[in-house]
Amino acid sequence: MKVLIGLYGNEVSPRFDLSSEVLIAQVDEVKRKVLEEKIVVLSQPSAEMLCHMVLTESVHAVVCGGIEDEYYQYLTWKRVKVFESIIGDAREALE
Repeated sequence: MKVLIGLYGNEVSPRFDLSSEVLIAQVDEVKRKVLEEKIVVLSQPSAEMLCHMVLTESVHAVVCGGIEDEYYQYLTWKRVKVFESIIGDAREALE
């Protein structure tokens, strides 16, 4: 399973649309172990660009602090799980 976390330094970004970098991790669902991860720096914060990245990277779940309803509805319609209202360290959120 692939997970995308919007970053603000080492923390989960408070808002999905303001993330200028993201952590994309491949996670073993059974063992709950991170198999592979990468950090992608975006040229500018953009919810549309992030939604496009979620689909092109075949992401299964998004972790963020807050997300506008329009993007939440779009991602869930595309069968992506959205975990919102998550705060704190991004590595802990990944676990």
